Amino acid sequence: MDLLKYHSDFLTYLEKQNFTREPKNLYEPVDYILQLGGKRIRPILTLIASDIFSGSHTEALPAALAVEVFHNFTLVHDDIMDDAPLRRGKETVHEKWDINTGILSGDAMLILAYQYFENYKPTVFQKLAQLFSKTALEVCDGQQLDVDFETRNDVTIDEYIKMISLKTSVLVAAALKMGAIVAEADEEQAQHLYNYGLNLGIAFQLQDDYLDTFGNPDTFGKQIAGDIIENKKTYLYLKALEVANTSDRENLLNLFNGKEKNIEEKIKQTTSIFIDNNIPQHTQQLIEYYTNKSFEFLDIMTLNENAKQGLRTFGENLMNRKV
Repeated sequence: MDLLKYHSDFLTYLEKQNFTREPKNLYEPVDYILQLGGKRIRPILTLIASDIFSGSHTEALPAALAVEVFHNFTLVHDDIMDDAPLRRGKETVHEKWDINTGILSGDAMLILAYQYFENYKPTVFQKLAQLFSKTALEVCDGQQLDVDFETRNDVTIDEYIKMISLKTSVLVAAALKMGAIVAEADEEQAQHLYNYGLNLGIAFQLQDDYLDTFGNPDTFGKQIAGDIIENKKTYLYLKALEVANTSDRENLLNLFNGKEKNIEEKIKQTTSIFIDNNIPQHTQQLIEYYTNKSFEFLDIMTLNENAKQGLRTFGENLMNRKV
């Protein structure tokens, strides 16, 4: 399992795509967001899965790009909804151009993503399209729940885990299963791989939530404390409400209900409450739980040990990432 090779081949394939066609105001933002970099985790997972089951990853490059284009489409629209100024350390699309451009270019990206499945024979195309449509709708479900949670004070941790499963981890899981579909793998094995990705995706989002508050602004690539500013009911916030004393709980509720007008003070006070209640440790424990849960699905797969160890190492690296 050569992650550097997968990454290099994917970037080479991406560079061959023509995203600079006319009208420029539609396609330049597409090219811009795709060239911003990022971890490329999802397309690499598609290539890994294809390689594991068929011994080749190149056949999965179109499917991998479909996943990456779709993922970036969701980021463009998410950034508009969150009024986010930065993505991967650079201006977001709607900041660099405008909101209308962000909406329309995002729409075009969704359609472009589907077009990459046209590289496959009908039986594979159908399976890819079915999984992709199901996943895309689930991502929308998750995004709506995320928006709904901003104005609710009764969100539970279970509801939050369900939301991030839909918003984030189903795409990680689908990325893996798409690679298995391209390789025409056994359906049961493909589903085990999907479940591995589903749990890994939850751990990944929890780590993202942790880094949003406690990450290094120079390496994280997004606005630090964006979740606090946007009143996001993340696991950190919900766990703090669960374990904090009455005073901390009331302060936190007030901070997230607009009682603190000074943004810097809001971030400072919220972070302090999190630290006083051991929220970083609680979060790391849950990240570890879902990472280990993902490994349980590897154990029941009929893969060779090298492949299993490669996927296990991949998961451990995600759990310990700083960006």
